[in-house]
Amino acid sequence: MLTNFLIVCPLVFLAGFVDAIAGGGGLISLPAYMMTGLPAHFAIGTNKLSSAMGTLITTVEFARSGYLRLRLASISIVAALMGSFLGAKIALQLTDFYFRILLLIILPATALYLMLNRHALHSTTLRVNKLSKSQISWSVVIAFCLGIYDGFYGPGAGTFLLLLLTGLAHLPINLAAGTTKIINLTTNITALVVFFTNGKVLLLLGLVAGIFSIIGNHLGALYFKKYGSRIAKPITIVVLLIFLTKTIIDFLA
Repeated sequence: MLTNFLIVCPLVFLAGFVDAIAGGGGLISLPAYMMTGLPAHFAIGTNKLSSAMGTLITTVEFARSGYLRLRLASISIVAALMGSFLGAKIALQLTDFYFRILLLIILPATALYLMLNRHALHSTTLRVNKLSKSQISWSVVIAFCLGIYDGFYGPGAGTFLLLLLTGLAHLPINLAAGTTKIINLTTNITALVVFFTNGKVLLLLGLVAGIFSIIGNHLGALYFKKYGSRIAKPITIVVLLIFLTKTIIDFLA
């Protein structure tokens, strides 16, 4: 239906723009698909298609700008995939109720931290030629732990990756953003293959929406490269507040 395209495409564009800067675009795009009345599995699968198309563009943009380190990206991808596999196994044994309870504490605390800490997400340029062992080790641990979260529950994983890679691993924000995107792209494609092989992807809607996602991601990547933390920080706070609202609604429901 034409109505589906009119609802999904503008919101997927906005999601792509936000996702390129601060992650969390799925908090906008997935509800857009759900608003059309699609069954949940089709909404998730089709969203993975359009999201993967947009994330690919941002990943390429960041790679061209030097925001990716091959060694760091490679081991982070492996760690995230291992964590995601473990998270999916845990999800078969438990409900996401426990994660939602934890998020009700973590989300407002993180948003408050960003608002009060002027140095959070501050660095905008790469200032090191070689990453320390500590930075690499922390990045791997973070990728593994967020992989578990992504496999178990998922929403906002990109935002948490960006925050932890800058806050704990002490990566410059542009390198953290590049690493986040390559991890997101890998997990998106992995999930897309699963949904596609099970016939849960609406190709026409996903491909058309994917074009809007590409445009949104491209513009978001340009804004990120130009403004860095000045735009990443406020958008991250907004994403966290949206995520908190969604978590509360889901919990009460």
